[in-house]
Amino acid sequence: MKIAILSDFHFGFSYSPELEDDSFENADEAMEKALKADLILILGDIFDSRLPKTQTWAKAMKILVKPLLEESRGVKLISSTKEMKRVSKRTLEHLPVIAIHGTHERRGKGELNAVEVLENAGLLIHLHCQTVAFEKDGVKVAIHGMSGVPERFAKDLLKQWNPQPLKDCFNILLLHQSIEPYVYSPLEPPSISVSDLPKGFDLIIDGHIHQHNQDKLDGTILLFPGSTLVTQFEKAESEVEKGIYFIDFEEKMKIEFVPLEKSRKFFYEEIQLSEKTKEEIERKIEEILGQNFAKPPIIRFRIYGKGIEISDQELRNIEKKFNGRAIIIFAKDFESPEITKKTEFLRALREQKISIEDMGMEIFRKNLEELGFSSSFDFEHVFRMLSEGEIEKTLKILLEEQKTLEKILKKSLKDFGVKDDNKS
Repeated sequence: MKIAILSDFHFGFSYSPELEDDSFENADEAMEKALKADLILILGDIFDSRLPKTQTWAKAMKILVKPLLEESRGVKLISSTKEMKRVSKRTLEHLPVIAIHGTHERRGKGELNAVEVLENAGLLIHLHCQTVAFEKDGVKVAIHGMSGVPERFAKDLLKQWNPQPLKDCFNILLLHQSIEPYVYSPLEPPSISVSDLPKGFDLIIDGHIHQHNQDKLDGTILLFPGSTLVTQFEKAESEVEKGIYFIDFEEKMKIEFVPLEKSRKFFYEEIQLSEKTKEEIERKIEEILGQNFAKPPIIRFRIYGKGIEISDQELRNIEKKFNGRAIIIFAKDFESPEITKKTEFLRALREQKISIEDMGMEIFRKNLEELGFSSSFDFEHVFRMLSEGEIEKTLKILLEEQKTLEKILKKSLKDFGVKDDNKS
């Protein structure tokens, strides 16, 4: 049995208009390669947004439907802790796709997330604290999947679920979490460490991290498939290729990484401020562009130092000079009292060990306070509206065109023909 492992497509991500098709083109190449397998696993963050736009859905569906157009490779479902929907059974008649959702698809309790929608459309089987097992030519493989949850709950949920390897099977555990020490974020520290991972699995695969890697822990292989797209523009992403993994199961397990051939190249450079910073940046760009690329590469410069300045206008002129040949991103790391103040504020939030959602809310409140906005509205409700894409309604509140959320709610009820009987 041959299994393809893909992760973190981030459909809909776009740093700039030039990059808006990259998530789809990279995922399409990855999926075309994956069609050679008997079974496909997707490790979450298929979409970049919790509420994808219609255009994003349309482009994503063209890619995700491809396994459904393939004939079955003889893989049979032999057991499942998940009650299969009728449409899921039809999925199994073709090239099966098993997926978990990631942090970008996570929704509130009782709300349907984008990966569950894909399952309802018959494109894949979604797992969350569930197990499915397959067999082909006498080889049995059990897939155990826990979808992404807020980091502070991950350890307890994994312990509560307590997945157990199935006898006489190759056992694979799918996760989409930070795992200390491999994946760590000061904004939302992991609650799971390698010592918390369940024992007895042949392979543990974790999405979420965007650089592919593998290690071995007490006989279990820990695999990070990485993303198919550059989204973080950090140095680590420039050091490894994007691609997918194939796992061959026969008498033993064989792992192979296959890079994408058409993805846009990403370069990360650090430049210390000097009298010739502008010339040094242009020289480095010309040096990179001396290579052959199928698409204009992304080049990110981190400019750091103090005592000497380079203006935004100079940087914009560099961008214009190489427009069409490269996508230039500048990150300035200059020392200033304002930056120091904001850094101290973020450090204080981190030390409180609050969730990334609560941290975002606190930063939002602080920014409103600094901008002199009135506190007559509930900023938590406004923050939730922003996170759900209700931009226009939020602006009305901030600009005092709409004084309260109550008025918005009543208007929405009226628009849908619902009578408001609340007299309070």
